[in-house]
Amino acid sequence: MERPQAPVLTVDSLLQAADNALRALFAPAHAARTPPGLPDAPVLEEADRRHVAGLMRVDHAGEIAAQALYHGQALMARRAQTREFLLRAAAEEGDHLAWCEQRLGELGARPSLLNPLWYAGSFAIGAAAAAVSDALSLGFVAETERQVEGHLAEHLDRLPAGDLRSRRILETMQRDEVGHAQAATNAGARDLPAPVRAAMRLTSQVMTRTAYWI
Repeated sequence: MERPQAPVLTVDSLLQAADNALRALFAPAHAARTPPGLPDAPVLEEADRRHVAGLMRVDHAGEIAAQALYHGQALMARRAQTREFLLRAAAEEGDHLAWCEQRLGELGARPSLLNPLWYAGSFAIGAAAAAVSDALSLGFVAETERQVEGHLAEHLDRLPAGDLRSRRILETMQRDEVGHAQAATNAGARDLPAPVRAAMRLTSQVMTRTAYWI
């Protein structure tokens, strides 16, 4: 069995982390996949358009935070297989980021202006958790994805009935999040203490309520 090694920061790894951040925040996102059966974008009433734009802006901000969390965790991961798992998950989350970004463009809306803040905070959390242990880091993955799954279920309930395009995007994202949570659990995720889970929910609520408008 591979013995966990303390993370070693190198110039290359720090440059890669900086490159990941710049790409997530400022480069156009590109998806390797398309949600199956994606319908054409519907014509929405103005109030519905603004509402869907707010929801998708929140989801886009959440994917920015997910990218940051995984990048921070990968930087400080102790086992090579944990790092590889995190980078694979980040790539799939990159699809989500691209889908949300594309949908925002179709709605004539912009991403959250606070995305650099969401990225910095999530990166710090991910790196700190991974510096303690891979099991704790994977525990953050599992709990984050469970909370995101619930958050997406709430957004699906709030979408206008006629917006099947946004619905299909969120449904595909939700299935991926379930898979990530299960994969992290199978890889040895540690259950997080109840106060930590509660703090994560509170932080998520602050982000979602803010990103809907800003």
